[in-house]
Amino acid sequence: MTATRSTRQRDVITRVLDGAEGPLAVGEVLIRAQTDLPGLGVATVYRTLKLLTEQGHIHPVTLDGETRYERAGRGHHHHFSCTGCGRVFTLHTCPVALPSGTVYPGGFIVEAHEVTLYGRCPECAAAPTDA
Repeated sequence: MTATRSTRQRDVITRVLDGAEGPLAVGEVLIRAQTDLPGLGVATVYRTLKLLTEQGHIHPVTLDGETRYERAGRGHHHHFSCTGCGRVFTLHTCPVALPSGTVYPGGFIVEAHEVTLYGRCPECAAAPTDA
């Protein structure tokens, strides 16, 4: 396989994903990357995300039917989806003790697990509510 050359667009998109608090949707990547590259288009973002996924630098996360992307190699973790602002955060602790090989009633053998918690992030929880 040939080496892929680095481009400014690829570098900026990689930096955006590296600095994100959780997995980002394509539109979020585009908006954040346009801070450094105002002319960046959504087609370039899609192509770059596809390439970075194929190279193993990032991986897709599907939450509520939407594909988001995050940097690979973050180890075992889960996500928190804010019902107020819509942002998704990475949780660095596992809320369940469910090791691989656990046998659930009925003979289901656990190989892995994914957990997404839903609620309000600290910013949304602190904001006054319209009553």
